[in-house]
Amino acid sequence: MRRRRRWRIAVMMPALMLLVGVAQAVARDFDVERVETRLGEGAFVMDANIRYDFSERALEALQNGVPLTVEVHIQVRPADAWIWQESLVDERLRYRIRYKPLSERYLVSQLPGERGRTYVTRDAALAALGEIRDLPLLAPDRLQPDTAYEVQLRVSLDIEELPLPLRPLAYLYPSWKQSSKWTKWPLTP
Repeated sequence: MRRRRRWRIAVMMPALMLLVGVAQAVARDFDVERVETRLGEGAFVMDANIRYDFSERALEALQNGVPLTVEVHIQVRPADAWIWQESLVDERLRYRIRYKPLSERYLVSQLPGERGRTYVTRDAALAALGEIRDLPLLAPDRLQPDTAYEVQLRVSLDIEELPLPLRPLAYLYPSWKQSSKWTKWPLTP
């Protein structure tokens, strides 16, 4: 009996590892590629580049006129802060990308509001969606002189903003649960 169990485990383990590897290869996610901070006019400002690698399901929905909303969660914390310590900055920015079939253009806008910029190609719109420029973070007088600080970023697809009939599918399929890992970047003047 024990030999049979061991044999099953020995056979099933490589198959399970293969399936996990295939699932990871198929899964796409977002990536915070670069964050830079600098001291602007009376405040630290941030620039960031984010790569959005939407799943095939999300891109198909976008192409069919379904707007996709992403949330950028930004925190500024001491580098050695415990998880329960309060952040100096805890901000959530929301952006939407939408395809307009009549004009054959993509609209990228920051929420709230519907005003934004239009792009001819999806690649150009995704590149613009991933660019954050001159975002004010905090005043320099809020920082302690001998403490190292860092900017933490995480981005995710907001499935709560999908049309109601599409939400149950988004909850069921992993291809809709897209996000980046938390990334940490030093806050430098």
